[in-house]
Amino acid sequence: MFKVEESKMFYARKENFPLKDETYKIIGLAMEVHKTLGKGFLEIVYKDALELEFQWANVLYTREKSFKIIIKSV
Repeated sequence: MFKVEESKMFYARKENFPLKDETYKIIGLAMEVHKTLGKGFLEIVYKDALELEFQWANVLYTREKSFKIIIKSV
């Protein structure tokens, strides 16, 4: 077992951080999906279930939004 120093702890453990309430709500909905479905399904099943949870909780979202990412200058 090891001890993690305060300064190296995960960012979300701090008392205040941007969008804290929204973050906890989304993580809670994702945990609900996992608790309900369990493991073993394809990713699409979890995506569909999370989308339903978002709708029922009135969470605004865009599903699978595209982003242009440049990782090399080629």
